[in-house]
Amino acid sequence: MRCLYHLLLCPFSRKIRIVLAEKKLACEMVLEPIWEQRPEFLALNPAADVPVLVEPDGQVIADSAAISEYLDEIQPDPSLFGADPGVRAEVRRLVAWFDVKFNRDVTINLVGEKVVKRQMGARGGPDSRLVRIGYGMIRQHLEYIDWLIERRRWLAGEFFSMADIAAAAHLSTVDYLGDVPWDEFPPAKDWYARLKSRPSVRPLLADQVPGLRPPPHYADLDF
Repeated sequence: MRCLYHLLLCPFSRKIRIVLAEKKLACEMVLEPIWEQRPEFLALNPAADVPVLVEPDGQVIADSAAISEYLDEIQPDPSLFGADPGVRAEVRRLVAWFDVKFNRDVTINLVGEKVVKRQMGARGGPDSRLVRIGYGMIRQHLEYIDWLIERRRWLAGEFFSMADIAAAAHLSTVDYLGDVPWDEFPPAKDWYARLKSRPSVRPLLADQVPGLRPPPHYADLDF
């Protein structure tokens, strides 16, 4: 069977979990504690990060961008990038926005400081300066989502795409910590509520990180 090595609060892993569900592709999920640097995992991906997809024939694909493009090609229905070259370009632009800019501005400063450092066994608590930066920057990103959704049904246009998946993957990890000020951004909240109702996203809402419980609204579809 197809196998995905992942981590619960890794947005890049979550992105591929949503894609697999949207494509209705069966897959075994294997939690991989990358900080342990297991030789068996390093043999699959010397970069020592997740997600890593292993196909039934033994083919190994690492990196969430490569995996998502691969899955969209082997299972083109439904398309998550679109048929028109201009639409595909806009989808990829927004995927990069969340995987690079949002990740740098928000995910690393909030999830990285509050969760990943502890998982990695780093000394000391969260860096309060970086946490403050994350709190400030997330509002800028939510303003941008508001702007997009006021003009489009979904982030990249009229259809659900990889842009929505990438955004949801990052925001859901931050929302697990209760750090998304949804009530200040009604269009973004409405968009996210629609996302939470999709069967592909609901399994993420059941995730439970040992020693860290999400806020009550996290799994509430009508939050």
